[in-house]
Amino acid sequence: MIEQYPVLPGAESFFFKGNEIGILISHGFVGTPQSVSYLGEYLASEGFTVYGVRLSGHGTHYEDMERCSYQDWIKSIEDGFNFLQQYCRDIFVIGQSMGGTLTLNLSQKYKDIKGIMLINAAINSIPPMERYKNKHIPRFVQEGEPDIKAKNVHEIAYLKAPVRSIHQLFALMSETKDKLLEVACPVLAFRSEEDHVVPPENTNYILSSIQSEIKEVVPLYNSYHVASMDNDKELIAEQCSLFINKLLKNVYKTTRIKQPRQ
Repeated sequence: MIEQYPVLPGAESFFFKGNEIGILISHGFVGTPQSVSYLGEYLASEGFTVYGVRLSGHGTHYEDMERCSYQDWIKSIEDGFNFLQQYCRDIFVIGQSMGGTLTLNLSQKYKDIKGIMLINAAINSIPPMERYKNKHIPRFVQEGEPDIKAKNVHEIAYLKAPVRSIHQLFALMSETKDKLLEVACPVLAFRSEEDHVVPPENTNYILSSIQSEIKEVVPLYNSYHVASMDNDKELIAEQCSLFINKLLKNVYKTTRIKQPRQ
């Protein structure tokens, strides 16, 4: 899809060239790579090659987003994966919110992904958007303030969301939900215990549905939905690095499963 508007300052994709281990990071619905930039910078400082992808229709204008289908977003993350393959031997993927949905979708298709990390991934319930699920009007809805507990944090995100795009998000969730049984790579899932956008039960459902032998959940007690920018961002970055290094060093010699809260 050709975008009609320029990319907003600070909303660009980012790339850090490091070693042969690649990490692809995806932001969420109406967001931009800026929301996962701290995570990307931290992992780059650990020596990894990191690419923060800007999803199609994001970081420009919500009218660009309105013209996108969820297949465009899938293509964006696939393009990011193919880009990293030019530089890296092994690739891990991290996704925030809808980015987590896209990460799950990607991992069932590309079996050579070494592991995925999900941050408040959406799969079956987004209460603030449910009212628009079967409606086509209004054309745009107000997004409100980003769901971040920390004070004085600015996220570059659209102030309005196209109702058509909300429909596309639910279609992506539905398609991905049907593919969860095909996800078998190691998974580390972060779950904000207080999330006003995507209830924590989404993470529990994902972990109980996938076939991965290695799956861990890290509860977040001091962050809301956009946890990659919130009070627990350092914890998330550290745990991602630890998870990746454990897999690279084959520390998981037997299955380790931390079951999600019921």
